[in-house]
Amino acid sequence: MNLKKVVTWVVIAFVVFYVIQAPEKSAEIVKSAGETLGDAASSLGDFVSSLI
Repeated sequence: MNLKKVVTWVVIAFVVFYVIQAPEKSAEIVKSAGETLGDAASSLGDFVSSLI
């Protein structure tokens, strides 16, 4: 088995374990990441708008 596949499966297993052990904290991390991506998209939109 190739090392990349092993590492991928270990990361997936860790994420699943973490979600099962701390679902509230996991949800907060996902919510925070979503807000960050939304802010980045909004800033990028503002930047493009200012170019026009």
